[in-house]
Amino acid sequence: MKPKVAIIRASALWRAAPGIERLARRAIGASVEATAAPILEGAEVSVQLADDAQVRALNGRWRGFDKATNVLSFPAVAPARIATAPLLGDIVIAFETVQREAAEEHKTVADHTVHLVVHGFLHLLGYDHQDAAEAERMEALETTILTRLDIADPYAVADATGAPA
Repeated sequence: MKPKVAIIRASALWRAAPGIERLARRAIGASVEATAAPILEGAEVSVQLADDAQVRALNGRWRGFDKATNVLSFPAVAPARIATAPLLGDIVIAFETVQREAAEEHKTVADHTVHLVVHGFLHLLGYDHQDAAEAERMEALETTILTRLDIADPYAVADATGAPA
């Protein structure tokens, strides 16, 4: 069951990434399929396409870090309550950080954004990367989902040129 996805363009900078709303919806749909998450019919998730200033403010307020980051996830319920939750949570993505990271990692902004939507959505479902075992499990799942979306493994070791091996 796919959740309803509300896309909020909180920053005009995202005009540089046409079609990102459709890609974000596909990313969440593929994540639900790959995890077999028991999503309530009509459950909602929001994806806010923000800028670095907006994410920096949220990161400072909710996490105590005075800096922008690529993606923030705000789960609405504990993982044990996902199956009955009408609201799953919010994912917020910072354009400038995504754009910079994509360039540094020789990726498209679209592919990197899709990866971050998947990553953020997995956090809403209760996945985490606080220790090595959790990180390995979450990264493997992300890679599986992205492969289904025809996106290269974001964790592949880069070659000497910086391009994925």
